[in-house]
Amino acid sequence: MLLISFIITMSVKTSLSVLVDTKAVLTCPPVLWPSVLVVTWEIVLRDKPPCFGAYRRDTNQTTRGNCTDKRITWASRPDENPALQVDPVAITHDGIYTCQIVTNDGNFYHEYHLQVLVPPEVTLVQTEKGTAVCKAAAGKPAAQISWTPEGDCVTEQDPYWGDGTVTVQSTCRWGGRHVLNVSCSVSHLAGNKSLSIELDKGVRTLGFPGSDLLIILCVKFSLLLVILVFVGFIHFQRTNDCRSRK
Repeated sequence: MLLISFIITMSVKTSLSVLVDTKAVLTCPPVLWPSVLVVTWEIVLRDKPPCFGAYRRDTNQTTRGNCTDKRITWASRPDENPALQVDPVAITHDGIYTCQIVTNDGNFYHEYHLQVLVPPEVTLVQTEKGTAVCKAAAGKPAAQISWTPEGDCVTEQDPYWGDGTVTVQSTCRWGGRHVLNVSCSVSHLAGNKSLSIELDKGVRTLGFPGSDLLIILCVKFSLLLVILVFVGFIHFQRTNDCRSRK
């Protein structure tokens, strides 16, 4: 009798986006636990050498190789649940996380492409008459900015090469148009935000034209002259009264 055995290999790939400073739990492929021989997590982070963590069921032992980040650990006891957790998630945790389960029936893989999201800090200011600047600072990935109403807009990106975040700045002008209120909408995978501003609010010229200022000065000088003449007249009258009594 000819016995033929089949080795099963199954692989699943998942793209996962996680907000920075939260907890991420990555699970392994669902298999019958009694058939499990070895569970291995391989982690490849950006600009770092690969590391791994493994669990052998027959000896109930775990091992780690080249993994120094203490925020990446087993979610619980690996003999009960071989899931991996990252807590808290940092920008540096972008990378590929692969769970491999070796069983009597074959090998099972679940690969995660983990992308860390960083919400940008959004600001909206007026820089000059009829011009506003909307900025989405230090977001990951880069945010998108749109305006209501539309104007003559220029958008620029300034990447922070060290941590992968990007600052997006959009400058919009509505010169020659009667526009009172504008709003900028920032679209981002971590959440959307919209800010509004009233153009030219509170912008006033505190002063007077040259001709008006001259008139005001002349009026003040004339009033001062009248007062001085009146005071001098009173003083002269009192002096004369004193002399006549003598």
